[in-house]
Amino acid sequence: MPPKVRQLASILRHAAFTENSGKGSHRKFKHPSGVRVILSGNLGDDADKYQINEVEEALRKVKYERN
Repeated sequence: MPPKVRQLASILRHAAFTENSGKGSHRKFKHPSGVRVILSGNLGDDADKYQINEVEEALRKVKYERN
């Protein structure tokens, strides 16, 4: 079962991303290093594969190690 959008948002927050205002069901996250990620969908929705890939790529860019 894929993770929920809320889980991806939580992972980003733990990696020092801050949530900026979004529009509608879109959430904009920005890291102090300048890396940005936009998550779409309601928090309870299943995350799409492209969203999971974008979050993983952003974490690689900021060199965040998840346990």
